[in-house]
Amino acid sequence: MSPKVSQEHMEQRRADILKAAQEVFIEHGYERATMKHIMDAANISRGGLYQYFSSKEAVFETILEESLAMELDETLDMVKENATSYWDMLMKIIFGEDGEPDDDMDPLSPAKLEFFIIGRNDDHRREYGKVRYNNGLKIYATIIEHGQKSGEFSPRFDHQIIARSIISFIDGLAVEHAMLSKEDLKIKEQSMLFVEYLKLALGISGRD
Repeated sequence: MSPKVSQEHMEQRRADILKAAQEVFIEHGYERATMKHIMDAANISRGGLYQYFSSKEAVFETILEESLAMELDETLDMVKENATSYWDMLMKIIFGEDGEPDDDMDPLSPAKLEFFIIGRNDDHRREYGKVRYNNGLKIYATIIEHGQKSGEFSPRFDHQIIARSIISFIDGLAVEHAMLSKEDLKIKEQSMLFVEYLKLALGISGRD
């Protein structure tokens, strides 16, 4: 009789697979990555991998879903705690923990671009992309809406329109990032300019 595998062990193994898979997608992109790549990176057998995920697409979608779910939970927690200003919250969500523009981007962004652009005619991916967009929209719109209600942000522009413009900016950089070097793209400089746009749109003044 085979030894019984604990639920904790299975959850850890699944997490290890996803971590290894993310590195595979960063290295190879979505289209060139294979389940064999993931098997080798996670040091798991074919049967072991398929016990957790039925396809490369399922692995990738899980990475995207769990990352976005975590970000959404963190955003809602920050809003509930209201420990910092809504502007600081917004900057951290866009630029990371230090809330400052830099030359780095999500290393998974080229693979995300491949997944959605190449699969744009696939009904499942289109529907999945729509759900993911709306979840991302909720993250930014929630912070902006609460900032407007608190008086920290100007209510001049609809919170969802501003949130959509943030997504468009980030996705636009992701498209360019897939084709251009950091030196050509000038991510930090573009991001600094975008921050100034947000200050004007939200009525923020006197912030460095």
